[in-house]
Amino acid sequence: MTGIDSKLKVLVDNGLKDLNHCSDEQAAETWHAKYLGRSGAIADLMRSIGQLDREDRPSAGQAANEAKATLEAAYLDRRGRLDESSLARRIEADRVDVTMPGRRLHDGGLHPITLTLRRILEIFRDMGFQVTEGPEVELDWYNFEALNIPAEHPARDMWDTFYVQPPSVLLRTHTSPNQARVMQRSKPPIRIVVPGRCYRYEAQDASHEWMFYQVEGLAVDAGLTMADLKGVLVAFAQRMFWPEVQCRFRCDYFPFVEPGMEMSVQCPICRGSGCRVCKMSGWIELLGAGMVHPQVLRNVGYDPDAVNGFAFGMGPERITMVKHAIDDIRLFYGNDLRFLKQFN
Repeated sequence: MTGIDSKLKVLVDNGLKDLNHCSDEQAAETWHAKYLGRSGAIADLMRSIGQLDREDRPSAGQAANEAKATLEAAYLDRRGRLDESSLARRIEADRVDVTMPGRRLHDGGLHPITLTLRRILEIFRDMGFQVTEGPEVELDWYNFEALNIPAEHPARDMWDTFYVQPPSVLLRTHTSPNQARVMQRSKPPIRIVVPGRCYRYEAQDASHEWMFYQVEGLAVDAGLTMADLKGVLVAFAQRMFWPEVQCRFRCDYFPFVEPGMEMSVQCPICRGSGCRVCKMSGWIELLGAGMVHPQVLRNVGYDPDAVNGFAFGMGPERITMVKHAIDDIRLFYGNDLRFLKQFN
């Protein structure tokens, strides 16, 4: 046995021994680079063959190729077994125990504002009001001009407006534009409620959001009075909350009604002592209302001497806060499931 033959034998024996200790794919790759790589042990021995005598080179080359083939075959066999073992481990890790009970599927539910909105519409439908809707992207004429709020009117400062295409196209600031839209295409008598989202560019706090829902109500007929309006609103509050609900009516200003008023209920959070939700007043304003302004009737082609009407607008968020003693309007849109699931 020549010197290179003995080196090859030792190299193959050591290589096979090291290969048996490879427990994963990464260790096998490291072994392959050490023994069979371009800078590995076999390659080094083959480069040394050129230093042998001419007559010894063929046999030495043949022996080196046989050693390399032996190690390569052993490597492929080891990799195959490691791959099978790895696959078996992955299969075991992913194995599903079909005898275990399945995971319970959690049913979704309606948002608390949706529940309140449906209840509001149900009450007014029972009182003879029809439900209609209008566009959220509105024209300035319907949102302001038709409602007795011309461009120079100081009341425009009451609504911080998102404009889509200034100055004529905007996101509606209230659902009142549908008063004009419905009256333009209809003749009295009219009794409608209009639910929908509204948008105002204002700071968020415990009682204000930049996007909120509103329900607009409108009745137009001959001989309607403030007593009719108050009767409708009290009947609504009694069905929405409780029969003995305490309501308060006070004069207020809205450009599209004359006279105007607000309706409030006693704050359920502080029971009238004052808190941040009611702004220390002891009452929470639920809605604004009043008799439709004669100019609004003229703007849509009605004769204010022949017919009159009343209108009101309420926020389902505030009603939900009153009904469930919630102290922050921002909770409704925070997407906290711990909060939302309490209503289903």
